[in-house]
Amino acid sequence: MSEDKKQFTSSRKLDHLRICAEKKVESGDAGFMDIRFVHNALPECEMRAIDLSVRFLNHSFKSPLFVSAMTGGHPGTKEVNARLARAAERFGIGMGVGSQRAALENPDLIHTFSIVRDEAPHAFLVANLGAVQLRDRGTEWAEKAVEMIRADAIAIHLNFLQEAIQPEGDHNAAGCLAAIQELCAVSRVPVIVKETGCGISAETAKKCWGAGVGAIDIGGWGGTSWAAVESVRADECGKAGQLKTLGENFTCWGLPTVVSLAEVLACGGSVIASGGVRSGMDIAKGCALGADLCGMALPLLRPAMESDEALSNAIDAIHQELTATMFLTGSSKISDLRRARMFITGTTRQMIEKDNPARIRR
Repeated sequence: MSEDKKQFTSSRKLDHLRICAEKKVESGDAGFMDIRFVHNALPECEMRAIDLSVRFLNHSFKSPLFVSAMTGGHPGTKEVNARLARAAERFGIGMGVGSQRAALENPDLIHTFSIVRDEAPHAFLVANLGAVQLRDRGTEWAEKAVEMIRADAIAIHLNFLQEAIQPEGDHNAAGCLAAIQELCAVSRVPVIVKETGCGISAETAKKCWGAGVGAIDIGGWGGTSWAAVESVRADECGKAGQLKTLGENFTCWGLPTVVSLAEVLACGGSVIASGGVRSGMDIAKGCALGADLCGMALPLLRPAMESDEALSNAIDAIHQELTATMFLTGSSKISDLRRARMFITGTTRQMIEKDNPARIRR
């Protein structure tokens, strides 16, 4: 690969980080507003004793909050990854890194990812590689990504909406499922399939489980829109016109997070709910529906770019809201949330019920 293309991949990572932090790139409704817990006026539990701990892929976590993949691959991203990793270590939560493609192409950038294990020696860390890169480069690249951060799992991300809009995107998705299946057969760590903002359907989930994945990160619609991010990039690069319009037109594309969560859970397996998770109450709702962990990125990005203290304060606030929600539903531990009564209304209910009314059990 040419040095120009390597540098372009790296600079794109910094563009993404800046645009997400500075521009309005959220789109849609993840569906959490259509869920309402039934208030328990006699919760019969002590708020200070509420236990947020969970298990996922045979690992223990102090809370279901998962720091979703954000960044890495440019020198300017190293400190953000370091702060996120320190927070993961401090709070006993899991963390994923951004796509490691740039560092696999250019070893000079490895430090922007390896810093996370240096700062979080005990945290559950998830490596990250695109499905197209896995198909084209093989399992060796996945093994290198895992080794780079001494990861506990690897996420293979599916970002074909983003690829479709990028002028430099990978527009051939053929063979990716077979590549994932091959990786699952040889990987020494669990393989997670991860969408990046369009959600995963029941049909796709069944294919992933059949391929042997250990978990699915649904990455539903209703949070950060990579179509919107690429539209901004196109505008800034002087490529407004068709690419900008294409990005804008596809900001409404995808399965809302709650709908995707219902579809994937109906197929079984371990699930991370992500995409538009914006509060501790959203995490409680995701766990109540059956998610093992709930991933957040954008709400943690801005404080992570500011300071360790700002990031810690943001995570504390999320945990406080999650704890209060559990208290008010009479849930002493995360698993109790699955017995908490709730109403699912509006468009979210309509979409879930359309194909299978039995998915609504509340």
